[in-house]
Amino acid sequence: MALSGPRRKERSASRGPPARRRTSFLARNIERWQELLHRLGVAPETDTFYRLQSAYSQKHRAYHTSRHIDECLLLLDEFKHLGKYPAEVECALWFHDAIYEPMSKSNEERSANWVAEFGGRVGLAPEALARIRAHIMATRHVALPADDDSRLVVDIDLAILGAVPSRYDEFERDVRREYRWVPGIVYRQKRAAILQSFLDRPRIYHWEPVYGRFEGNARSNVSGAIQTLTGGS
Repeated sequence: MALSGPRRKERSASRGPPARRRTSFLARNIERWQELLHRLGVAPETDTFYRLQSAYSQKHRAYHTSRHIDECLLLLDEFKHLGKYPAEVECALWFHDAIYEPMSKSNEERSANWVAEFGGRVGLAPEALARIRAHIMATRHVALPADDDSRLVVDIDLAILGAVPSRYDEFERDVRREYRWVPGIVYRQKRAAILQSFLDRPRIYHWEPVYGRFEGNARSNVSGAIQTLTGGS
């Protein structure tokens, strides 16, 4: 969830497994990655996993890290029955923040281009790849997704808004760290405007089970954050 518009994404990833945050992310997810490739109907490979791992460990990230991906995947495990093509939803979640450069306005597009390169290389069906790219582009959060699976990706991506207050407060602190170079007065104005755009929607979450679980907390968390940012009571 970026400052200059809904969320932006990152620097090109180096190849190979990084030392930073390697153990937890590797241990938790490498087998899951291989299982995902099996469900997508493509051959096993680990190079892209390590490149993603490296990307999510970049030093300028505070929120858009492997922890965010872990949280998304755990939520998908709860809500995957809602998806028409759950493996494609999962693939989109793996890649949706693969590129995250806070000053960039092309993060989602570049992340979608990465998944296109990956899909073309491993032989992913073109129609499946087109859907995955659309899911990633939906995480710009600028329009209501037309596709139900894209809506599921967006709901999971935005679930942090409805987290318990302590986790939400940590999220806001981490986003501020990613924009530490922005003057405080500018950051507070821009961030409050972005958060207000979510409150202005009739509903933040599209799928009813996700709505029921997160909507109330999200509106409370976001309202409180806006008050803090604007100096309101």
